Amino acid sequence: MQPCDRLTGKEIQVALLVWEGQTNREIASVIGTTEQVIKNYLRNTFDKLGVWSRLELALYVAAHGGAAWRKSAVSPSTVDSSAKECKAS
Repeated sequence: MQPCDRLTGKEIQVALLVWEGQTNREIASVIGTTEQVIKNYLRNTFDKLGVWSRLELALYVAAHGGAAWRKSAVSPSTVDSSAKECKAS
């Protein structure tokens, strides 16, 4: 099972931004939401992937083809297609 099969599009997007070194505040600004919502996404992502910290998440993304995750990241117009793209990669 691919990591993107377990995560929502927004969780993938947040994980990628963590991998790129952005703070919760910066991620919230990019996505257009609050820091608390980002914390919720991170908590859910940590639980689904079995990691405990932002560092572990970044290492997990790097070890599982982080650049390829971009195809699964969600923009508002690609919500339905993200799962198909993830399975193709």
